[in-house]
Amino acid sequence: MRQVISGLDFAPILPLWLLVALAVLAVLALVPAIWRRARGTGWRALSFLVLLLALSNPRLVEETRETRPDIALVVQDRSDSARIGPRAAQLDAARAAIEQQAARFPDLELRTIDVPESGRQGTRLFTAIDRALADIPRARLAGVIALTDGQAHDVPAQPSFAAPLHLLLPGQPGEVDRRIRVIEAPGYGIVGRTVELRVAVEDLGARETGGAVRLTLRRDGAPPRVESVPIGREHRIALPIERGGPSVVELTAEARPGEVSTLNNRAVVTVNGVRDRLRVLLVSGEPHSGERTWRRLLKADPNVDLVHFTILRPPEKDDLTPLNELALIAFPVRELFQVKLREFDLIVFDRFSNRGILPALYLRNIADYVRSGGALLLSVGPEFIGSSSLAATPLSAVLPARPLSGPSAVAEGPFRPRVTDVGGRHPVTEGLEGANAGNTEPKWGHWYRHLRTSPQSGLTVMDNGDGSPLLQLDRVGEGRVALLLSDQIWLWSRGHDGGGPQAELLRRAAHWLMKEPELEEEDLVATIDGGTLRVVRRSVEAGPPPQITVTAPDGSVAGASAEPAGGGRAVLEMPAAQPGVWQVSDGRRTAFAAAAAANPLEVADLRADAAPTRTVVEASAGSVHWLGTAAPPQLPELRRVALDRDAAGRNWIGLRRNQDHLVTGIAALPLLPPWLALPLVLGLALVAWRREGR
Repeated sequence: MRQVISGLDFAPILPLWLLVALAVLAVLALVPAIWRRARGTGWRALSFLVLLLALSNPRLVEETRETRPDIALVVQDRSDSARIGPRAAQLDAARAAIEQQAARFPDLELRTIDVPESGRQGTRLFTAIDRALADIPRARLAGVIALTDGQAHDVPAQPSFAAPLHLLLPGQPGEVDRRIRVIEAPGYGIVGRTVELRVAVEDLGARETGGAVRLTLRRDGAPPRVESVPIGREHRIALPIERGGPSVVELTAEARPGEVSTLNNRAVVTVNGVRDRLRVLLVSGEPHSGERTWRRLLKADPNVDLVHFTILRPPEKDDLTPLNELALIAFPVRELFQVKLREFDLIVFDRFSNRGILPALYLRNIADYVRSGGALLLSVGPEFIGSSSLAATPLSAVLPARPLSGPSAVAEGPFRPRVTDVGGRHPVTEGLEGANAGNTEPKWGHWYRHLRTSPQSGLTVMDNGDGSPLLQLDRVGEGRVALLLSDQIWLWSRGHDGGGPQAELLRRAAHWLMKEPELEEEDLVATIDGGTLRVVRRSVEAGPPPQITVTAPDGSVAGASAEPAGGGRAVLEMPAAQPGVWQVSDGRRTAFAAAAAANPLEVADLRADAAPTRTVVEASAGSVHWLGTAAPPQLPELRRVALDRDAAGRNWIGLRRNQDHLVTGIAALPLLPPWLALPLVLGLALVAWRREGR
């Protein structure tokens, strides 16, 4: 808009101090005349005045201005809490109405920005405002209108702009929100022990206090457990750790009538079950070159408590050696294999032949121990053949293979162990360094003896290259058994012929026997990271993986196909935006994954509330208005106000007129030009002289 402004201006010919000095001299020259009341004094004073005015150079200035429109900033909250229920529609309607009202003012420019969801940082409302104001001259800022639920998490102590801030909130004051708050949740727990969760259920905005609420606890799809929890006070929940690996616990507080949303009535906690120190019983038969291999392996693991016994001489051998030289302590057969048998996580027999050392009752106890969940590993040599073999005892009921009879049972000669097709998919032998891939030869050293057996059950994960089993793995009841049909693995530990991954192979076998979750050969694992659900299905079965069924926290079900990833694995990835417990199934197994809220600060309080930003609003001389629950929203009237006037009223909000402008032209007209001032001063002086001369 173009404006022309006229006014009086002075452009002195002399410095101001010199003009003041001349004025003082003029007054001093007039004082005697005034004192004597001489004639012509008025004309003399008038001539001095005209002279001083001429030296001041008065001008009539005409200024042409280009008025710049003011700028109002409209900020709309697009965070998750601002999209609950009808809030998004209300804020969109209010924004459209503001734009329509602002169109009535030709001297007002409206700029709009959105505040996006900020991940785990909450609502960054004022960060977005400051970023937008970087492109707006502060002299033109008429005001800021924020369409938000008021839950901002970057509120400054003072506003960074000198303009009114008006908040338009969806709904109406007095909203109530129930939430469950996890005060403390351990990340892990020892298997067989109990951990404690500390939670609190709170009713935000409620006038009444006290009472109790029903809290439902679900764990890995098990039947729900319901507890009564006092409102507003800490509640402790005992959670037993029954197995290794992650356990997903979902806590749900019953809904409160009239609350804003049930989104934060639910919390998800993941507790990882870990085993305490593992107890391993190693019983070695006659001393041999590989005995140290087992001891070094088990002693190297800081999580293993090892009990090791070596049978140096069978009971029937009598060479008149004194008893005090036979052993430091007697072999505690009853204590180990009856009293404390079930305290061990793994029993290892290394080249052990039963020559009357263990009665049949104790061997039967070991078999029962395996069926009820124990772990047994046998590393055998020639002693596995014949009447003293463990295969000829009650323990044979849990062994996956039987030795052949006759001299052909022990095979002598060099060979390289090979991983079978099933072994290539089994976590114990999958991906071993130097293993054969396809039809290639393995790159590790030779062995020179193995036993020929008749497999009865389980899986053959390694053989000698001709189909004769070397490593058999089997599940018996709730327990597990591994049978290593060669006593030559110690050659790898000595580096013979290039060596081999004996430590890794034996470590995997031992931990598979003790049911470490990451070594399960038939498993389904689901994890959520960065809003993505990742499902890994593992199986030793050949063929394409089955369809994966995914159940979201809201109950919606979707099916998808996993992509083969080698090593018996198949992987499926898909978005997982909803917080809560996700359930996946391949038809036989079910897994759970916990998705926490993408923005915990955002869902901590879901009420529309001006309290977090009220200090800044008041400091900016702004206002707070509620849009109501009806459609269309109850939008206050938009007005333009002067800089020194109030910027808000009960039913209106004001945007200031800053009168900012650009000067596009200046025209100056002298009121006493020299050609006029000189004769005028001389004329007045002449008149004064003539008056004084009469």
